[in-house]
Amino acid sequence: MTSTTKILLVDDDELIVSMLSRVLKAEGYDVRTVSQPGEVLRKVRSWQPSVILLDIRMPGRSGIEILGDIMAKGGSAQVVMLTADDTAETAVKAMKLGAVDYLTKPFNVEEVKIVLRNIIEKGRLKREVAYLRSLQEQVVEREIIGDAPAIRELKGRIEKMAQASVHTLLIMGESGTGKELFARYAHRFVVERAGDGFAPFVQVNCAAMPDTLLESELFGHEKGAFTDAREDKKGLFELAQGGTLLLDEIGEMRPALQAKLLRVLEERVVRPLGSGEEHPVDVMVIATTNGDLRQEVANGGFRTDLFFRLSGFAVHVPPLRERRGDIPLLAQHHLETFTRRYNRPSIRGFSPAALALMGRYDWPGNIRELRNVVERIVVLENVDLVHPEHLPLHAGAEGDGSEPRIGRATLPPDGVPLEDVEKDLIMQALVRTQHNKAQAAKLLHISYDTLRYQAKKYGLE
Repeated sequence: MTSTTKILLVDDDELIVSMLSRVLKAEGYDVRTVSQPGEVLRKVRSWQPSVILLDIRMPGRSGIEILGDIMAKGGSAQVVMLTADDTAETAVKAMKLGAVDYLTKPFNVEEVKIVLRNIIEKGRLKREVAYLRSLQEQVVEREIIGDAPAIRELKGRIEKMAQASVHTLLIMGESGTGKELFARYAHRFVVERAGDGFAPFVQVNCAAMPDTLLESELFGHEKGAFTDAREDKKGLFELAQGGTLLLDEIGEMRPALQAKLLRVLEERVVRPLGSGEEHPVDVMVIATTNGDLRQEVANGGFRTDLFFRLSGFAVHVPPLRERRGDIPLLAQHHLETFTRRYNRPSIRGFSPAALALMGRYDWPGNIRELRNVVERIVVLENVDLVHPEHLPLHAGAEGDGSEPRIGRATLPPDGVPLEDVEKDLIMQALVRTQHNKAQAAKLLHISYDTLRYQAKKYGLE
């Protein structure tokens, strides 16, 4: 029970309304009341309660009819019928229409409390399952594009490790090389081992979250553990139970939190903040980094013991410049993806000269940069075949590590939305600066906050 659980009490008996309201508010619930049948649906739509206590005998209209209306409108509220008639026929009819339980008048207060706790807990579990299944749906396996020997070897090593049920995997590589994609590839084998074919994939970016919040997100907390802890919350380790937890940019985690993570990895238990109880976890932990963890260990920024715990099973994703033979495959794959997304089927492919230029370029932003370049072409260029002049790369980039220019696209005859141009420039600035927002903001002569807002607006974070 939490202060945020909303309960709508629908009854025209003032004594019952007064008694139940007092009891439920004392339990910490947020309670609203309705006494007229015609007001129920409006209140449900506007307030969106978690639970509705609905009297079967209402003035002018039965609670069974109101229940039918509530169910027809959908929503997530769970309905408990209040009745003075304890016959099986009444209960069965209410259950068939979608009620989760019923209470018989006169009420036993403790029974009311127990029924509410049970259905709220069931609702919470149902939401968690729905959340985890939605996460798995997002992990629809995307094909790893490329046939370079290094990629084939990398996939083989990951497959062996994952099939051996290793508890940790460290994936290293430059920004934009596709580390998350290889983490999802490892997760595929976790799903295969699951008895029902379901295993959650949960991820968190350690660099994008304040340390205090990250600790609570990972391990969970109990109500009252800190000022804003108004309810119990499961951490990501528990939400990923039986599946995979991806810790992006593990090198950004502060040492004190690294120590707690090491304990979880070694003892396979978590203790939520503010709790004296430990909960066992069965999770494959995949950590990624685009930095040099050995150097971080030498500098004192990363714990030696955690590094050795993670590096026992480590792989390195090669940069795009080391798998140049895959560039045509990747470019065509992204071209087909974006021509479908933006409904630009007229763009068929790349000329030999364009592919040659792309093959010479070093791609400092790796696959992410290639993807952004292709998206820019699809959005801004009105061509059927991509030629070198359409590529926002330095002409003659002969593998010299040169960066993409922030250049001008040819304006199509039918024009282009200004928002697309703005998105393109922000995208190029982020690629050039390896997604360092502070540097990208300077490059574009705008404030850091403005860049953050625009990046979020265009989905470029």
